[in-house]
Amino acid sequence: MSPWRGHRPAPRQFRVIHRRRPVSKSPEDGLSWAYARGLGMAGFRHSLGARGGWPSRRPGFLLVVALALLTAFYALSRTRGERAPLERQSPLVGQAWIVDGDSIRMGGRSIRLDGIDAPEWDQSCLDGEGKAWRCGRAASRALRERIHGQTVSCQPRATDRYGRTIAVCTLADGSDLNAWMVRQGFAVASGFGGTYAAEQAEAKAARRGIWEGTFISPANWRRQKSEHPHHRPW
Repeated sequence: MSPWRGHRPAPRQFRVIHRRRPVSKSPEDGLSWAYARGLGMAGFRHSLGARGGWPSRRPGFLLVVALALLTAFYALSRTRGERAPLERQSPLVGQAWIVDGDSIRMGGRSIRLDGIDAPEWDQSCLDGEGKAWRCGRAASRALRERIHGQTVSCQPRATDRYGRTIAVCTLADGSDLNAWMVRQGFAVASGFGGTYAAEQAEAKAARRGIWEGTFISPANWRRQKSEHPHHRPW
């Protein structure tokens, strides 16, 4: 028998050296140490606040978010409204040339009546018996007869994306042409303000103009015409 059989050597003694984690003086130092040790998101949580919420530099972060939201809101408002407000200007006064039921030209300047949308010049509607009639031309004719060579005064409100002046136009007696077109049923109220909602309700109740029968809203007519140039609903 070997003298070593049955004799087990004493286990070797190992000295365990604990590497002390460096003390981070800032969240950035803690984050760098964590990634160096391969701790991933553990290091990221170390860089957060005591409750694991937003970074400790909250004011700067919130400022960036606020600026981004304001920029997005401004872009959205310009897209939806398609108009840029103007500073208070003197009214445009002179003889008006009728383009269609909601557009005129005055002194070489294109003007769009604010708050209303009249049928397009080539638009058709249906009367009470279901027969098609040229409501767009009728709207242009109604505006022309209402002005009848009188001096028109237009107060600019904004400029649309086509460069036209958006304005409220009146006659010498102070009557509002925009409101008159809606009240007679030759235009619908448009815009978010609902300035001429009461005039539209009156025209609809009395079945005046386009409210006598059925019609496609001018905005939908323009969209259908752009999508299908050779298609006419009626």
